[in-house]
Amino acid sequence: MVLKLYGHTVSTATRRVACVARELKVPYELVTIDLLSGEHKSAPVLEKQPFGQLPWIDDDGFVLFESRAICRYLVAKYGPSSSLVPKDLSGNAKFEEAASIEICNFDPYATAIGTEKVLKPLSGAQPDEAKIQENLDILSSKLDAYEAILSKQTYLAGDHITLADLFHLPFGYMVTSAAGIKILEDSDSRPNVARWWKAVSSRPSWQSVKDGA
Repeated sequence: MVLKLYGHTVSTATRRVACVARELKVPYELVTIDLLSGEHKSAPVLEKQPFGQLPWIDDDGFVLFESRAICRYLVAKYGPSSSLVPKDLSGNAKFEEAASIEICNFDPYATAIGTEKVLKPLSGAQPDEAKIQENLDILSSKLDAYEAILSKQTYLAGDHITLADLFHLPFGYMVTSAAGIKILEDSDSRPNVARWWKAVSSRPSWQSVKDGA
């Protein structure tokens, strides 16, 4: 039975999962949940995803939500020899460190920028420019720490790409491409961040889903 991915083609978290599935060459069927009609808040959806958020998967009857948890599950089941989640003790610890960096020091600020700069205008709302600048300033300071880390190694967890790097892609892409803010691509200010971002965002797995899962 093919893996079913319940989400929406332009959902950032849905594309995060789709990217990892492509990395692992795991076929999946995208089952579209209509965000515009509010289907994600309907009773049948809430039975599967109590928070009414996307995505979730159904893998032959096993249901799981939260995109990062799904990605870890896919590696564990379909890519047990993959370096996307290192298996040795120290390598796995550095991976978890890098994954924590993404969720604590990148995602909140990139999400806020993307929401204000891209998602609000799509719904007809006015972006809060002060909030955009505030989060840009914070993200800029966080990326200085990224620069220090990446000056010593190729990727956030070491010299091999892991899920922690891939987790950055949906909102990193929204900030750089949809919002047109080149904070991750500034090779003059942060050459190692720019080198890392180019390597991660140019992967075929992401290129195949960046504009739709």
